[in-house]
Amino acid sequence: MIFIFIMHLTQKKCVPCEAGTPPLEETKINELLKEIPTWQLKDGHLYKKFKFKNFVESIKFINSVAGIAEQEGHHPDFCVHYNKVEAELWTHAINGLSENDFIVAAKIDKILN
Repeated sequence: MIFIFIMHLTQKKCVPCEAGTPPLEETKINELLKEIPTWQLKDGHLYKKFKFKNFVESIKFINSVAGIAEQEGHHPDFCVHYNKVEAELWTHAINGLSENDFIVAAKIDKILN
């Protein structure tokens, strides 16, 4: 009997990504997007807009994400508009998407559930 274990993105850890590593190919990106269906591609980056009750809740969210980002060593970019937060993920070192971006996106979604 053969068992196939598929690890969900939230169970994975980010690994260092060095310059020269190729970004993910479109087929892999589309496959991984299925695991984070509330995120979209925007200018080659993962993008999501979040809405909160007020500014304080927006900042609490960012502080929660900061903990994840530090733990993973992979950091999103944010833009805060009072009760709205826009998040973008991409791997700067390779100027494209890596699995790390999808791991962090999945972990961000998990803190909201």
